[in-house]
Parts: sequence; structure tokens; C-alpha cells
Amino acid sequence: MIGVVNLNKPAGMTSFTAVQRIRSASGVKKVGHAGTLDPLATGVLPVLLGSATRLADYAHRLPKTYVADVHFGFSSVTDDAEAELRAVADPSGLTRADVEGALSAFVGRIMQEPPAYSAVKLGGERAYKLARAGQDPHPEGREVDIHQATLTQFQAGVKASATLEVVCGSGTYLRSLARDLGAALSVGGYLGKLVRTGYGPFLLVTSVELSDLTDPESVSRALLPSESILPDMQGVSLTHDQVAFVKQGRAVRVLPEPAPGAVRAHDDQGRLVALGHTDPLRRTFVPEKVLI
Repeated sequence: MIGVVNLNKPAGMTSFTAVQRIRSASGVKKVGHAGTLDPLATGVLPVLLGSATRLADYAHRLPKTYVADVHFGFSSVTDDAEAELRAVADPSGLTRADVEGALSAFVGRIMQEPPAYSAVKLGGERAYKLARAGQDPHPEGREVDIHQATLTQFQAGVKASATLEVVCGSGTYLRSLARDLGAALSVGGYLGKLVRTGYGPFLLVTSVELSDLTDPESVSRALLPSESILPDMQGVSLTHDQVAFVKQGRAVRVLPEPAPGAVRAHDDQGRLVALGHTDPLRRTFVPEKVLI
């Protein structure tokens, strides 16, 4: 059983637990996920089975789309609703234009400090472990890509809040965005409801519920091909003999010749065999990651 399950992770569950449930239901030992969702968050969590787990690095490069509720006037040590809220300032004077203006500064390649309660390491220790021990960790800021951030709804008043649609790259923390947006508006902010509605080609509207994955047959029905993670990578077909060469890490000549760049190679039954690149001088496919 090899491929990807486009899972709608339920609220109140860690991504690790969701993977464990699918591992148990499928009977497959090698199961992983591509991109952690916080326990309070819901939405698209690509779960990789079998040799598809080796494609996680490629999955991380795909853009992610979120719908996030940001609440103003308060902050929390976790930057979301999991911890006690601390009053910062009255947000009743905020307008939609204020939020849109502040939000525009967070689009593009920006520096972002991960939350104190995150898995980022400081001196070899996870930040959340330091925070739980009573320390005040400040993970080093890092560059992240926010391709688009749109204010879709705004509620004014003493319980001011905003709903954002955000398209971003790997490593972006929506909790940090909520915190930093509140700070930019001088009223504080924290993340409320968070839904990942898209992960590259995987969409929430076509995802499957964890409760529907109860046995190997149901998991098999939900399984998408491994190459679903590689929507823009060109594919080539290998003959039986070429598959044998590629499994040994040897380059092969394929027809029609692929264009320069990354290539995925399939056997004559359509199964994903390897990932690699073209050598334009020798006009060959050069395997880099053999999957079978």
C-alpha cells in the first residue's frame, strides 16, 4: 500500500496521533505526514504511506492555504487560545482599513520568530520544553514566504477579530502571524480557529475524514498516487530493463527525451520508480532517489 491520503485532521488531535490511527487501520508500518498541524487546527494533512514517505521533502515545497481567525485585544504565551489570555489593549477603535494596512506588511519574504511553544530547537532543546519548564524562550527569527494574505472578514468592537486567508510556504507559523499582526496594531493578538484548506494539489473539499479510515480496505480506497505530491514534475516511462538499471542507480536513455529539469520515472505499469534529472549532454535520465 503506497501513496498519499488527503486527510482532514480533526481538532483536538496531534498530527502524530492522526498518523498513528492510519498506521493502525492500514497495517502499513511506514507512515508519516507532510507538515504538522497544531492540535487545535483542522484541515488538510497529507499522510504518506510506504515509499511515499521518502517524498516528504518534495511535499514541504508546496504552498499551503489557511483560513485563520485572529482575535485582538489579548495575547497568550502560546499565541493561540490554548493558554490563558492576557489583556493588552482595547481594540474597539480598530477599523477594517487599519487591519488591512497592517496586514500588507506581512506579505512577501519576511522575518518571523516562531512561537515560544513550538518544536524549534534552542541549544539542542525544543522551545516548548523550555517554555513548560518556566523559561522564556525566544527562537531565532527566520525567513518565511507569505505569498498572499487577504482580510476576508472583520468584526469591530471590544471583541474585534479578523478572518484571514493566507497562502504561504513551509515553516510559516500562523500563530506568529496573529501575534505579530496584533503587535503591529498595538492591541495584541492571538490565533483562534485555524483551518488548512489547501496543500499544493490537496484540497479540503476532497479530503477524507479520519473516522472513515477504519481498515486496510477503506485506507486503500482513499489512497492517491505518490506522484500527487509532484504535480509539476515531468514524467517519463521506463522499460523493464531500464527499471533494473535505474534500481542500480544507473542513468538510462528514455524516449521521448524529457526537457531539462527534475523528472519522475514510472515503470510500464505506471508505478513511480524513481526521481531524478535529465543530463542534456548525455541525453539521459539520471536517478537520484530510487523508490522501489
